[in-house]
Amino acid sequence: MGNFKNSFLVAQFGKTVGLKGELKLNLHTDFPEQFVKNRTLRTDRGEFVIENYNPKRGLIKIAGYDTPEDAKRLTNAKIYSSEEETREYCKLKEGEYFWFDLIGSSVLENGEVLGIVKEIQRLPQGDYLLVNTDKKLVENGYAKSFLIPYIKQFVKEVNVDKKEIEVSGSKDILEAS
Repeated sequence: MGNFKNSFLVAQFGKTVGLKGELKLNLHTDFPEQFVKNRTLRTDRGEFVIENYNPKRGLIKIAGYDTPEDAKRLTNAKIYSSEEETREYCKLKEGEYFWFDLIGSSVLENGEVLGIVKEIQRLPQGDYLLVNTDKKLVENGYAKSFLIPYIKQFVKEVNVDKKEIEVSGSKDILEAS
């Protein structure tokens, strides 16, 4: 077992497919391109090297696991990635951020701190910032936490280096929470 501190779940091996030891890959990431040939994957069952990944079919082949019987031993193993590995293998477009860069950021509206991003929640309608409300606001009767839709209407600017997110209209959401 590896050290998974500062790591997060990115995928899980599913059931075996076919006769060559391929496995279904169940993604928990927006970056399937990180599953490249010869990359070493860290899992809760040890480390494994990718022989091949077919994103269209969602199938992965692990080096040295050449039969369905061998590959079946990997079913349900969880695959983890570190922040460093994620930055190396996943390329962001302009205006995109890794979740781990947003978590822990201060949420500000017109200079007032509304709270800190605790986590990102993926809901059918889209991604939401789960914000732990600032203590002063909680003492004044506001909810302990609230959700901000991660869309341009609410999220105006993200500064990863300062760990700050400038929002608009979010205090109204907090007041209604």
